[in-house]
Amino acid sequence: MSRKRFCEYMDINRSTLYYKHKSESEENLSIMETIDKLYYDHPTAGVVMMVGLLASLGIVVGPKRVRRLMRKMDIMAIYPQKCLSKGGKPQYFHPYLLRHMDIDHPNQVWSSDISYIPMKNGFMYLYAVIDVYSRFIVGWRLSYTLSANNC
Repeated sequence: MSRKRFCEYMDINRSTLYYKHKSESEENLSIMETIDKLYYDHPTAGVVMMVGLLASLGIVVGPKRVRRLMRKMDIMAIYPQKCLSKGGKPQYFHPYLLRHMDIDHPNQVWSSDISYIPMKNGFMYLYAVIDVYSRFIVGWRLSYTLSANNC
């Protein structure tokens, strides 16, 4: 099969057969090695601080080059991130309605729970409704999606 027909069959451009990947230059490899050593000592150093650290060693590089090399090395600065689990001030506190209730017979109080079951390619979700008094499982559902339609 000719290259032209092969590329038509595979639905790719012919130029991709002739592409030769360029590797990093020796200078960039030495800069990357230096960045790796500096990152080990200063894990909170971002691009701007890394440019300054490299300049203190006599290596003059710009921030764009350092950013590209750090991304290629998959290095990110460690810094405090925004905590999204702590919400703002709640507008209304819902009262706990079961506080002074005596649960003394079945079907008086039901409780629900969602359990996350780790799988090879994600999670499965187990929805369960249980009777609080008898600990009997009233209903359950296993689903791939976490949506309100499953409850």
